[in-house]
Amino acid sequence: MAQTTTWKINNMIRDESTGGVKTVYWDCHAADNDHANCRASNSGKLRLTPDSTASDFVAYNDLTESTVLGWVYNSLIEEDETADEAKARIETTLQEKVTAQVARKTAEASGMPW
Repeated sequence: MAQTTTWKINNMIRDESTGGVKTVYWDCHAADNDHANCRASNSGKLRLTPDSTASDFVAYNDLTESTVLGWVYNSLIEEDETADEAKARIETTLQEKVTAQVARKTAEASGMPW
């Protein structure tokens, strides 16, 4: 079973005057490449309060998808997790859902015995 997991930024809303991103729309999809209908996803909206005077401020025109995904991963942290652990937790949950779908699909068969 070959599963893939993909993170994507779908859209962002920004303040035109400062270039600060206020909202990020994201999703994460897991799919089994051998079973087209076996997939799971998680999506969300990250609200931000950009401060253009902060030392870590990144203006809209200077953003990369990697930077914005980092914000998303950080927003998903639970308890003592790191951002990488939060990302892995989401991916594992989606992959487990896909694995369960594949198991159900491969346990069934259709047709007629004649």
